[in-house]
Amino acid sequence: MPLTVLLPKNAYSPGLRDLLTPLLPAGSTFADPERELDGLRGRRLLFAVALDEGGCNEAYYHMLSRLRRDADLLAGCVAGVVVTGVGEFYTKDVARDMVFAANQAGCAFLGRPLVEATGSLRNFRVQAQIGGVDEETAFRAAISELIGRLVTWEKPGPIRRILALHASQRSTSNTLAFWELVRRNLPPEMAVEEIGLRNGTVPDCNGCSYTACLHFGEQGSCFYGSGPMVEEVYPAVRRCDALVMLCANYNDALSANLTACVNRLTALFRQQRFYDKRLFGLVVSGYSGGDLLARQLISALNMNKSFFLPPHFCLLETANERGSLLRLPGIEGRAADFARQMEKA
Repeated sequence: MPLTVLLPKNAYSPGLRDLLTPLLPAGSTFADPERELDGLRGRRLLFAVALDEGGCNEAYYHMLSRLRRDADLLAGCVAGVVVTGVGEFYTKDVARDMVFAANQAGCAFLGRPLVEATGSLRNFRVQAQIGGVDEETAFRAAISELIGRLVTWEKPGPIRRILALHASQRSTSNTLAFWELVRRNLPPEMAVEEIGLRNGTVPDCNGCSYTACLHFGEQGSCFYGSGPMVEEVYPAVRRCDALVMLCANYNDALSANLTACVNRLTALFRQQRFYDKRLFGLVVSGYSGGDLLARQLISALNMNKSFFLPPHFCLLETANERGSLLRLPGIEGRAADFARQMEKA
């Protein structure tokens, strides 16, 4: 299947185009995202952004602005991302912003959709050592692998099992009240499992070596042995077709227990990929910043842990006082619409 490559133009984009051209399937085309974003619905897309010395690309920001203003611009699209930089910073930051904006515009993303290259290519040192090649060869191989998965992607089967993870207290949580509104609109054939991670029950990742983490993962375990991650979360993740992260935003970041849970999933990720498991999020903020948590879910669970990102994967609301979410105008309709999106994903 041919791809449409969205390549914002700057002084460094011709080099990225030359790199991509021999790796693309026959019939693929390049499009100027400043002028040709219309009419792309239903296509396989590859976002390709070359950053300058300041980690910027002016044409990219024009594209980003357009994506943020049209919720159906890329309906039916599935995409991957390649970002290159001159320096060592901003490649993942740009990719995360772009994936969130495109997803809000109706675009789905493969699990592990990003291939990024910093100016030195030091971020490919490990892959190069594992493959016995140099960093540039490892970078090209990663792009080729991403393109191959994008070309051959097929929609996963229907969702039958949902896992919802949270770290909230039910009696006071606007986030769990939000989830209940969504859950009651899910069809009965979707089985839902909830796991609450509270009160320091999940120690954070120990930072084991790659081989040690792989060893524990092959045993279905982790450095810490027994505990809620090994006994409850790992088996539930294996069983589920969709993961729903229920996130209360207190300090513009995931809570400590949810962050530890994501980190600890590495042992399971070493054993299997989650390409066919969908990722959803519900974020409730007391003031603002819900989009920061949505981006965190994208980078941690879609880009790193390989969960598939359905279009409009996350629903964001603002509610401060206890019980105030249920009084938001139109909240029941938005929850019902989100449940229908989950069913179709």
